[in-house]
Amino acid sequence: MQDDATQQDLDSFWKEVQGRLRASVPQSTFQLWLEPLRVVGAHDGVLHLSAPNGIRTWVERRYSALIREALSDAGTQLKEVSFAPPKGDGAQEPGGGRDVDLNANYTFERFVIGEGNRLAHAAALAVGEAPSEAYNPLFLHGSPGLGKTHLLVAIANYLGAYAPALTVRYTTAERFTNEFVAALRTTGAEQFKRRYRDLDVLLVDDVQFLEGKHHTEEEFFHTFNALYEGGSQLVLSADRIPSELSTLESRLRDRFEWGLTVPVEPPNLATRLTVLRRLVREAGVETDRDVLAELAGRIDANVRQLHGALTRVLAHASLTAKPLSPELIAEVIPRGPRRSEATPVEEIQQQVAAAFGISRAELVGSTRATTPVRARQVAIFLTRELTDLSLPQIGRLYGGRDHSTILNSIRRVEARLAEDDSLLARVTELRASIHRPTTGPA
Repeated sequence: MQDDATQQDLDSFWKEVQGRLRASVPQSTFQLWLEPLRVVGAHDGVLHLSAPNGIRTWVERRYSALIREALSDAGTQLKEVSFAPPKGDGAQEPGGGRDVDLNANYTFERFVIGEGNRLAHAAALAVGEAPSEAYNPLFLHGSPGLGKTHLLVAIANYLGAYAPALTVRYTTAERFTNEFVAALRTTGAEQFKRRYRDLDVLLVDDVQFLEGKHHTEEEFFHTFNALYEGGSQLVLSADRIPSELSTLESRLRDRFEWGLTVPVEPPNLATRLTVLRRLVREAGVETDRDVLAELAGRIDANVRQLHGALTRVLAHASLTAKPLSPELIAEVIPRGPRRSEATPVEEIQQQVAAAFGISRAELVGSTRATTPVRARQVAIFLTRELTDLSLPQIGRLYGGRDHSTILNSIRRVEARLAEDDSLLARVTELRASIHRPTTGPA
């Protein structure tokens, strides 16, 4: 499939891929999650798909790996897949063209405010209303899934609506790194510098990804200086406070602390209930408070997991024709450990290794044998689910693997869980075993 393919060519190719997808998942799964996808373009080895807002996040998390496998089986040069809202629902990148799709739902109005994120919301709104005048840089930190990306994109969307003359760019540290490396190999660094230094506002997500990438750190240091000294606004996010980014250059850590550093903390019960009420209302689902309270009581880590849990419950209710009830939630969503009883990664690794009949050394080692690889992917998946560790942190605990390898492992397990009942049973059993406290003699 070439970049200059017509829409008719793309539609024909996508029908072929859909045929492969239909054969690899249950019919109900295909109809619910994969059939609504539409192909909108192909460029630089990436197939661009549109998906309705109600399913886009879930499809991206659960079925990206499956779609990539179908592309590979089709013998195409397309190796990756990206998702965007249907035409007319996306947000333009203000001032700087359509570099990336900004989620139009990520606005300040749609951000659910609670005790753990009130200050972060207020600071982000202040930056949106008066960039370079309020807090510069603004540094948001917290575990994944708590709303940092929502706030960064909300700033970009706000400025796009109320200050369209400003040049604004939202990116991730991973994307910044990839673009920098690509520029060095092709057009050179000068074009890259103009792209990132001729801005009024730069928002960078997950700056912890810069750790250990010395050439990229150097470039980001000079980009930061150029923008800051030129009076541009910088907004950054990470999974830790700057001082805990221990392998990042000290001069970058110092600059990250020049402005305002604000935590984004896990939502309390009242906030989780508010989030769930909004989600079920938008899904057009009627339910009572007892159902939402049961789900809110079982998922207390972050909003992303809460949304995913609700999606699983709604899908299960739809596929089994069961009514939404506390009993259904108890069946679909096992109660996890409280955050104060954090699950050690070592325990996860030991339990998974034992379940697959291998040693812990094989699990975290470099062997590519089938059984250790599958066990490793399951362990990584459970580590992501049962801890608040970031992808780079998980990678360091599994043999120093990089961020993309960890993410790919998680996506592969998520895709297989949708179609492999034996794996689902094994993961469910492992999850319950890990959650169960060890008891000794009285």
